[in-house]
Amino acid sequence: MGDTHRRAVVALGVTALVAPLTLALTAAPAQAASCTATTGPYQKKMEKFLGRPADGKQSTADCNAIRAFQTKHGISPNAGYAGPITWGVMDLMTKQKAVGKNPNKSGKCPVNKGRIACVDLTLQLSWIQDGRKLVYGPVPVRTGRNGYETRTGLKKVYWRNLNHHSTIYDVPMPYSQFFDGGQAFHSVGVSVWSPPGSHGCVNMTKADAKKYWSLLKKNDDVYVYGRKPGT
Repeated sequence: MGDTHRRAVVALGVTALVAPLTLALTAAPAQAASCTATTGPYQKKMEKFLGRPADGKQSTADCNAIRAFQTKHGISPNAGYAGPITWGVMDLMTKQKAVGKNPNKSGKCPVNKGRIACVDLTLQLSWIQDGRKLVYGPVPVRTGRNGYETRTGLKKVYWRNLNHHSTIYDVPMPYSQFFDGGQAFHSVGVSVWSPPGSHGCVNMTKADAKKYWSLLKKNDDVYVYGRKPGT
């Protein structure tokens, strides 16, 4: 096998490993024809979250507010119904906000590794720390959906590709930093709260992925723990 052909085969093998686990940016979520008048089981909780009068009864204004939230975060259908999926996103946001600037309060992410990127699957948060010092974050992330879970454990960044592109899904994966097979940190063009999740990667906003790119390097440690809700 010639050198040129050998390199082509190796490159194809890496692409085949990476692409199946990346996020597929598919068609936009189904758009509801109109707002629903039905009161959902999480009506009052959603009204409080959105700063609406919390009377637990659906109104046109309530529905429009819920629907706007659903549309922004890719929740389908976006009919303004106060159901469990939409409330799950809101509840997660509330829990993320409560963490503040102390994401490793539990001490689950190692503090004896120097610089390390931590991923809390339960809270869908990530941050970079150096010992006990918080370097960046915490920031919301979007990890693997059910059946494509982001794998837990201690890993290392082994490959970085600034302008990676998935050949199988034909989607861009900017600022990719791979740490476990085809699983990587990278930016994504949808809401990081959009259900159900990625195909294993740790999705981030462009600003956060760009910052991670500037702060991490090859062989830096990554620690993933917890369990994503719904997996």
